[in-house]
Amino acid sequence: MLELKNISFEVSDENEATEIIRDMNLILEEGKFIVITGPNGGGKSTLAKLIAGIETPTAGEIWFDGVNITEKSIAERAQMGIGYAFQQPVRFKGITVKDLIRLASGKTISVSEACQYLSEVGLCARDYIDREVNASLSGGELKRIEIATVLARKSRLSVFDEPEAGIDLWSFQNLIQVFERMRKENSKNSILIISHQERILDIADEILVLSDGKIVEHGTKEAVLPGLLGTDSAVNVCDKYQMGGKRK
Repeated sequence: MLELKNISFEVSDENEATEIIRDMNLILEEGKFIVITGPNGGGKSTLAKLIAGIETPTAGEIWFDGVNITEKSIAERAQMGIGYAFQQPVRFKGITVKDLIRLASGKTISVSEACQYLSEVGLCARDYIDREVNASLSGGELKRIEIATVLARKSRLSVFDEPEAGIDLWSFQNLIQVFERMRKENSKNSILIISHQERILDIADEILVLSDGKIVEHGTKEAVLPGLLGTDSAVNVCDKYQMGGKRK
């Protein structure tokens, strides 16, 4: 489904260039639930943005379903079946939640269908369906609405950047159920999530640990997760892989 071939990404300022992703090779098969974890600053969000088309690699190629998408835009990748949920969702003044979900689905859907997507992420549809996607919504509300748009898009590959950020415990538990349903109902589609949360890691097929711009572990949940858990059952990824850097 998705293949990264010798991908590198660097940013430059007046004094020096900083390499954020370092000569990375990765194959993600269809129908998989993959979680990327690792210490803060390891390059996780940058990798997600490279896959979605928000950033362009400085070296290497990205292939999706046998097509080289390295130079394709985020819109072109979305049309091909790559969905992306931002860590900090975007606000759209003048667009209602209903309109946003319809746009994401790519077709005309009924109000009841749009409401169903909101219900799946724990929002009372009648309270949100006609609201504008603007500053009146909290960060947690925006996060859930954006995840609803990803559900409506029914992407071949859905990428979520820390979906648990800014939401309450009840909503987080609801999200776990959403991801499990996505996994069961769309067996040929894949889900890629960036997260430190043990609950999310525990439902993964594969876990990829990224540190200092490199993959330091990649394998099944059964093979990787035990090494990330401490005696108190907390994920100790950041303690295990303290390799420095200012990556995001």
